[in-house]
This record gives sequence, C-alpha cells and structure tokens, in this order.
Amino acid sequence: MNLRLRLTVLYGGLFLLAGVALLGVTYLLFTRQVGQRVAIISGTPPPGAAPLPSLAALDDQARQLRAAAATSLLTQGAVALAAVAVLAAALGWLVAGRALAPLRQVTETARRIAAAADPGGHARIALRGPEDEVKDLADAFDVMVERLDRSFDAQRRFVANASHELRTPLTLNRSVVEVAMHRRTASDDVRELGSKLLHINARHERLITGLLLLAKSESALTERCPVDLAALVAHVAPEDVSQHLAEASTIGDALMLERLVHNLVENALRHNNDESWVEVTTRTAPGRAELSVANSGPVIPPADVPALFDPFHRRARVAAEGAGLGLSIVRSVAHAHGGDVVARARPEGGLVVTVSLPAA
Repeated sequence: MNLRLRLTVLYGGLFLLAGVALLGVTYLLFTRQVGQRVAIISGTPPPGAAPLPSLAALDDQARQLRAAAATSLLTQGAVALAAVAVLAAALGWLVAGRALAPLRQVTETARRIAAAADPGGHARIALRGPEDEVKDLADAFDVMVERLDRSFDAQRRFVANASHELRTPLTLNRSVVEVAMHRRTASDDVRELGSKLLHINARHERLITGLLLLAKSESALTERCPVDLAALVAHVAPEDVSQHLAEASTIGDALMLERLVHNLVENALRHNNDESWVEVTTRTAPGRAELSVANSGPVIPPADVPALFDPFHRRARVAAEGAGLGLSIVRSVAHAHGGDVVARARPEGGLVVTVSLPAA
C-alpha cells in the first residue's frame, strides 16, 4: 500500500469515526428529547379536551414513537454518513495526491540520477512552491546531489589527468630502454635487464589504461546505439574459446561493451588451470540481454567472490600479470548501461560471471 492510499484510508477512517461518534451522540440526545416530550404530552389534558387514554396505552405509544424516530434517524443518518464518507475519501485521495506531488518529483529525479538517464548527472529538483517541509527536503536533496556531483567530477578529472600525465614518462622510459637494448654494444646483461624493464613498463601502461577506462565507465553515457553481444564475442574471443551465441541486442556504447567482453574473456583465460576451458554464452531473457562467461580453474570460496570486483584485487598466482581492474571495469561498464553483473563460484573450480543488460 503506497503512501497516498494510506493517507486516503487515514482521512476516510478518521472522518468515518467522527461521523459515527456524531451519529451516536445525536441518537442519544434525540431519544432523550423525544422521551421528555412524550412524558409532557402524556401528563394532564388541557381543559375541554377529550379524556386521555390509559397510562399503559400512553407508555406503549411513547415507546413506539421513540423506536420509530430512532430507527428513522439511524437509517437516514447511516445512509448520509456513508455517502459523505465516500465523498470524503475521494477528496482525500485528490488532496493526498496533490500534497505528495513534490515527493514524487523528488523520487523521479533520484531514480533518473541513479540510472544515469541524465548525461553528466546534473538533474536537479528545483522545486517551486511555499516554504514548507517538502520544499526543505527538495532543497536539501539538491544540495546533496550538487556536492556529490562536484566530488565525482573532481575524482574523475583527477584520475584522467593523472593517468594522462603518467603515460608520457612511461612512453619515454620504453623508448630509452628499447634504444639501449638494441645498441650493438649492448651486453647480454643489458638486454636481460631491458627485457625486465619493458615487462614492468608494459604492466604500468596496462594499469594506466585500466584507470582511464574505469574513470570513463563510471561517468554517464553520451552515445548509445544498438549492440549485439553475440557479435562482440565473435569478434573478441579467440578460437579456442567455446562459444554458444544467440542474438542478444542491447543499447549502449559499443567500445565500452567490447571492453567488457574482452575483460571477461581475458580474465577467464588468465585465471585457469592446466586442463583449461572457457565457455562464452549469449542469450536473451524477458527484457534483458545476457552474457555469461564460465571457466575451469582453482576452487574459489564463495565468500571471496564479491571481493573479485574490488579495484586492484588480484589473485596471488597471477598477481604480476594483471592490474586487478578487469572485473571492476566490467561492473562499472554494466552499471553505466543500467545492467548488473553477478559472479558464482563453481564447486569443482572456476567461476561463472553473468552480465545482464537491458534489451534493445
């Protein structure tokens, strides 16, 4: 039962209780007054009047008169009370709807911001009206969203600027190391050291690229177009990956969704065992387009699965091979597209990661 209906029931119930109480008091006062009138009339007859009936007959007539009057009062009063109660409930429904309209505006704005339907997340309520509690709530919500918006923008700018600034020295480092390695006078020790430095430099470059993509995926989408997840898998996944592809169309950024598929497949291939296999499936569900990636691998405790989506979370066996941003980027891209991602540990080892996105 929503708030509007509860308020309507409350208004109608209070009015009905007040009406019943009023009808009861009126009934008591009416019967008392009628009893007094009958007692007066059944007293001494005026001069020249016909003799009064016996006292028993008068008492019987008085009781019948009171009963008829009380029944008429209760019947007509109950009908009038029911009609007025229905009218009061209808008016209460209209008044409650008008009073709760600003709260619905607050709710719709909050949902639009949460779903990133407003590019940049700059939606505000900007409620107009009298200075009351509802307007205070709307203004406080606007202030909170404004501060959060500034904070998120500053965080994204910092990550993007820092990543861009770090790319330049890494590029220079790679160039210097490659030149030193390929000199004719370079010794074997220099070439071995250069190879190790290039490996470390490449890992840092992957980390910065992941940070840039993570910062981009956490912002609102500016371009949307139809994308078939099955086509992305066929384009990204290598031939040794088992594929069960059915058309699964969604709406979003094709490059970001391609990165989502690439990260899932790469993560499944990297975290595997000797008897490795990776299986990718695309399918549709009511209103959803789904992508599922399963692999073999070491047994993962179910309690450790949620931590796999944390940034910089890496498993010890492959700690030197990745930056720990793969599944974090997958989750951010899915959320930016209004979807979700769920991981489930296989009892025999490995992981099943399922991404669910709104269908086109």
